[in-house]
Amino acid sequence: MEINEFVTNFAEQFDDTDPSEITAGTVFHDLDEWSSLTAMGILAMVKTSYGISITGAELKACVTVEDVFNLINNK
Repeated sequence: MEINEFVTNFAEQFDDTDPSEITAGTVFHDLDEWSSLTAMGILAMVKTSYGISITGAELKACVTVEDVFNLINNK
């Protein structure tokens, strides 16, 4: 898995946020659109696209999109 592909998949979980605003270094909790519903979408996307389960607590502990990417790669 490449970081650019992951960032694209991550950005697709947001309906109103311009995908160009989301990079590997984005602090996703600070995005206006971030919510528990978006978090659930991220968890589902990770499970569906990458076959890896992460918990809400693990996602919450991540700060940037790259942190989520690294979490998945280390599972």
